[in-house]
Amino acid sequence: MGWDTWLGESGEVTPSLYAADFARLGEQIEALLAAGCRIFHFDVGDGHFIPPVTIGPVVLRSITPMIHAAGGVIDCHLMVADPAHHFPEFATSGADSVTFHIEATADPRDVGAAARALGLAVGVAFNPDTDVVDAVAFAQAAGAELILCMSIVPGYSGQPFLPESYARIEELARLVRMPIQVDGGVGEENVAAVRAAGARVFVAGNAVFAGPDPVAAYRRIAAAGA
Repeated sequence: MGWDTWLGESGEVTPSLYAADFARLGEQIEALLAAGCRIFHFDVGDGHFIPPVTIGPVVLRSITPMIHAAGGVIDCHLMVADPAHHFPEFATSGADSVTFHIEATADPRDVGAAARALGLAVGVAFNPDTDVVDAVAFAQAAGAELILCMSIVPGYSGQPFLPESYARIEELARLVRMPIQVDGGVGEENVAAVRAAGARVFVAGNAVFAGPDPVAAYRRIAAAGA
């Protein structure tokens, strides 16, 4: 199982749980699962690679049973220094995929191999100031199944989409055959343009969870990006 198996023909909107209401996390996940969501984005920050400390394996362990029971998967975006150090705990906590940053390691082959040895699908992410060609070479060396183009500076939820990201996604789409994920400022108003640029996986945080009805927001984004 991996990204080619998980993705539908039109791609997927993946709610970022970092933006959820943690007093109602289980309830919101169950409602999104009932609405047809099958891939959840789990943002991990360590306070070093990015300024905030976000969520980690303790939270992951509490939600994986309900997501897996419904046939869903959890994509863990590790915005951390030394990502391979964290792979074993995320694997045992229920992660299905880990995406690590080109800026966090100089050893894509060994880090990618370490994730696959634990049964994890592998993604590679890159920041807005990283060259697209360098990111592609890194992802290929890591044996990645997915490449994540950050459309904000990673760290805090709620930032606006960087307009220059469209050209970066288009360049990426010319260079790779693997699915392209975009994270940062994606919502109902721009998801169609992000898809037209070449992306297939759309991370939506505040666009899903900031309003009073996350399920309705998720459905609107999914319909706009279909």
